[in-house]
Amino acid sequence: MHTSRARRRSLGVAAAAAGLLTTLLAAGPAAATPDPGDLLPGVGAPQSAATAAGAGRELAPGEIPGQDEIVHSRNIKPLANIPSTDPNQINSDMAFQGKYAYAGNYNGFVIYDIGNPKAPKKVTEVLCPGGQNDISVDGDLLFLSTDSSRSDDSCNSVSQPATEKSSWEGIKIFDIKDKKNPKYIKSVETPCGSHTHTLVPGGRNAYLYVSSYNPNDAFPDCKPPHDGISVVKVPKKNPTQAAVVAFPILFPDGGNPGGPTNPGVSKTTGCHDITVLPSKDLAAGACMGDGILFDISKPEEPRVIDRVQDNVNFAFWHSATFNERANKVVFTDELGGGGGATCNEATGPTRGADGIYEITGRGDQRKLVFKSYFKIPRMQADTENCVAHNGSLIPVGGGRDIMVQAWYQGGISVWEFTDSTSPKEIAYFERGPLTTDKLGLGGSWSAYYYNGHIYSNDIVKGLDVLRLDDWRTDSAKWVWLDRLNVQTQPDYR
Repeated sequence: MHTSRARRRSLGVAAAAAGLLTTLLAAGPAAATPDPGDLLPGVGAPQSAATAAGAGRELAPGEIPGQDEIVHSRNIKPLANIPSTDPNQINSDMAFQGKYAYAGNYNGFVIYDIGNPKAPKKVTEVLCPGGQNDISVDGDLLFLSTDSSRSDDSCNSVSQPATEKSSWEGIKIFDIKDKKNPKYIKSVETPCGSHTHTLVPGGRNAYLYVSSYNPNDAFPDCKPPHDGISVVKVPKKNPTQAAVVAFPILFPDGGNPGGPTNPGVSKTTGCHDITVLPSKDLAAGACMGDGILFDISKPEEPRVIDRVQDNVNFAFWHSATFNERANKVVFTDELGGGGGATCNEATGPTRGADGIYEITGRGDQRKLVFKSYFKIPRMQADTENCVAHNGSLIPVGGGRDIMVQAWYQGGISVWEFTDSTSPKEIAYFERGPLTTDKLGLGGSWSAYYYNGHIYSNDIVKGLDVLRLDDWRTDSAKWVWLDRLNVQTQPDYR
């Protein structure tokens, strides 16, 4: 989900935002809409205890399930659900460490004990407002991204216009040695805030690549041009000395100009998300109107190797995933900003989809070569926000490429792209529309595979745990990790 730099307007604009989505999605080949976080979360029915009992059925071709109805393929079994404490909050991204899952939300974050995936338990909930609260963990440290203009850097802050010089946005750092009592220890202000961040592990230091965008001359701390990322250096033995140490320019030419040159495409004014592959000193950036491949052998001096655009079907380059052999990258397009109903016949199969790119050549001659699109084959209702969103590899090995991915109210999709030109869905889980009379915000924000199970942070419904039983993915059950920040991809081999 991406939000505009107008900074968290009142929820009272929800109806207008819904109308804007309809207009933009019908207008051209691609459109990125502002601030879907302004849409009211669709509440739907209370979570049924049947979820934990593996309820659900398969969909008939072309069928849309009933309101809040659970459906899934035969090779997926729902194991558990922990509902959100506040149904009006928006749940966001996740990270993992040992037997714990860390789930961000616009009000703070939650720590779950997932030692028994069939019966996860909430350990603690930390209140620290500041959307999106994108999250990662490293040892005893937890990092949160704040990309909403706040009155100060405390967890008691309130919304404040970005036009105010005193407003704060950036990175918050917590000590999580005591899982029941995390302690806020440090903040780092970053230009234009921190929509997302990516942990780049090191020896004595960890680095955070901070992605943010949409500068404005009226914002004292976020003026154009904003053609790069902030690099935050975190000394592991003294994390309170964390600071911004660089702002590398990734787009010296300004990047994609967007409309009217490229109608319906986002102008590149920074990056939305970056995925690093430390074992290869490689990173892939999803940067609004551009997808990039870059070298991170010098963490403070990332260097772009190749850059691609798709001005026909991509509206907003949102995130990236490498395959295990690091010869492919899957980029996602967040058409409609995460708040649009784009998984329908009117939108079609190539917009709001994944783009599969193969990496050819070596060294500085490496190129990103487009191969095909993938979009879930299950049609969604016009009241369901649905588009390609956060996912992770399933480490199956053996030369196969399979990942699990969130599609908001399109649910959770497991799909294979071993043949880059012919991707296909092999498993799914979803709920029927939250609302049937108007567009509502909900569904899976992030769906990740970790130590034998799929974990999803649903915007409205909370934490879902699923088991996948399929001969194509069974080998992944032998891969065990002690931590997973999905945007910091491990070398599974």
